[in-house]
Amino acid sequence: MTFTAELWNSIGAIYAAILRHPFLKGFTDGSLPRESFQFYAVQDALYLREFARALSLAAARAPREDWIIMFNEHAAGALRVERALHESFFREWGLSAQEVAATPLAPTNLAYTSYLLSVAYGAPFHEVIAALLPCYWIYWEVGKELERDGSPDPLYARWIGTYASAEFGSLVRAVLDATDATAARLQAVEREAMRRHFLMTSRYEWMFWEMGYRRESWPI
Repeated sequence: MTFTAELWNSIGAIYAAILRHPFLKGFTDGSLPRESFQFYAVQDALYLREFARALSLAAARAPREDWIIMFNEHAAGALRVERALHESFFREWGLSAQEVAATPLAPTNLAYTSYLLSVAYGAPFHEVIAALLPCYWIYWEVGKELERDGSPDPLYARWIGTYASAEFGSLVRAVLDATDATAARLQAVEREAMRRHFLMTSRYEWMFWEMGYRRESWPI
């Protein structure tokens, strides 16, 4: 069994909870309130800005030249390709880029991005890649899962298609390969640190859906 297969097995209960979440159920049956999706999309655009920073830091720490190139390209893609998806939504809603950028991070978004950046700034490469991996992998698996049922809502179908696509899948496979290659040269204690980060950010992925569904705000 590959190391990444072990990681995926370790979050079986979390991934099952993600698939059961009413946010994702609402994609396929069309019942997700548009207000929740709009809140989520704005917060996700803000998240991607910080995720791109973490990817750039992973590139700076990467031990192989092809991984330096890969993570720098992924950082650019997070800001260009996925931002284009979000901005197509924002135009339909009459939201300007300035309005989106001025939106405060929701509590869960701030906690998640702060965690990622803390690891990216201070931890060795193997820990950084493990912390980043769930954002790639869970979205790909979710996209493929939801694509089987589709969505009666064209807006939600567009979102599903982005993450179920072969293009996105190729990015994920490259990071999975890099994660397995990295883990293969490590001691057990270092692989355990990777497991801890992978578990933590997988939990944050569930929390992000919950944040969007509830349109989470600061209590005070």
